[in-house]
Amino acid sequence: MADAAVIPLSAVEDEARNLDRGKVGVICLITTEVALFSVFVTAYLSFLGKSLTGPTPAEVLTVPVWATICLLSSSLTVELAIRGLRRGAAGQFKLWLGLTILLGGEFLRQTGIEWRKLINVDGLTISTNVFGTTYYSLVGLHASHVVIGLTLLLLVFALGLKGAHLHAHERRIELLSWYWHFVDAVWVVVFTVVYVIGR
Repeated sequence: MADAAVIPLSAVEDEARNLDRGKVGVICLITTEVALFSVFVTAYLSFLGKSLTGPTPAEVLTVPVWATICLLSSSLTVELAIRGLRRGAAGQFKLWLGLTILLGGEFLRQTGIEWRKLINVDGLTISTNVFGTTYYSLVGLHASHVVIGLTLLLLVFALGLKGAHLHAHERRIELLSWYWHFVDAVWVVVFTVVYVIGR
């Protein structure tokens, strides 16, 4: 029995102990989200052009250039915020994180403006036709992820404004930035499918 207690751990067990559970968790989350978005993208592409009634994408969709610029720019600003945090430059961190939040908020505002036009002017709702169902499902799924990301970024920003020592949570904030980069990357796919291929 005494000998069993001194058996060294295998290299695999050592490696497993050294894994960063936060990173593994975020990677698993992103992998799951990729699978979820793949289903919605596939559905959108599968039903493209199969609506029996209008309006069609070509009749009502306009390319959201400004919204796209804002969201993709926010990947740069969140990265600059993380770099400021690593250097211990709290002011720079808050500045770039605040700008990231503003850019993400502007993206959501533009999405709201687009939806308001589609619903009130063009008469496209989720129940109008297959296009409406797949469009709102896919774009809405992405928008909900932007809302989640913005909520978490706002929480970190508020803690920073209250003087919390965020440098101690650098790893967690960096993992949040991974999620934000994922949301931006997914928009590239959604944009391409809905506004380029789908029009």
